[in-house]
Amino acid sequence: MVESLVGNVPLLLLVVGLVLMVLEAISPGAHLIVIGIALVGAGLIGVLFPSPLSPIILAGLTLLIGLAAAYVYNEFDFYGGKGTARTTDSDSLSGVTGYVTETVTTRTGEVKLDEGGFAPYYSARTTDGTIEEGEEVIVIDPGGGNVLTVESVNAIGEDEIDRALARDEATKGADREAADGGGESIPDPEPETETETENSG
Repeated sequence: MVESLVGNVPLLLLVVGLVLMVLEAISPGAHLIVIGIALVGAGLIGVLFPSPLSPIILAGLTLLIGLAAAYVYNEFDFYGGKGTARTTDSDSLSGVTGYVTETVTTRTGEVKLDEGGFAPYYSARTTDGTIEEGEEVIVIDPGGGNVLTVESVNAIGEDEIDRALARDEATKGADREAADGGGESIPDPEPETETETENSG
């Protein structure tokens, strides 16, 4: 069997390509599919149309089919969403919201993140207190992705920036009212006419 594969380059390419495609099916995302398709394509053409210049032609075919497969693979992104829904690293979890699936304390708990990737369930801890099941949370420290530090969205109060923005808005509102004359227009008194002044005198 081995001698027939070594002596027959197109058949060898076909077998190696099929093996790589099976490995890709077992472990998706390894990008073996592109090489596998290139080898299977060149191997099939070599088996169906044998040629005396077979190794050189097969090398060129492998390159051309590989480039086409790589283009299709990247263009259609068969593993979903051009990578938008995937978590790239633990730092990208900071600020992500989710909800509590198991009561979170300073020692135990579990949350499900809205943008948590393939496995959105994470162990979680809180800095103080307890966050009950079903409550909405936000990740304040990803902690390397193993154990997240979360805080209840309801517990996050107004911070210094929020207070400064509110003061600024109140100041702008007061300035606008002052510029508009207190917000309400007061009707001008009617000027006295000559007949009224003559009658009074």
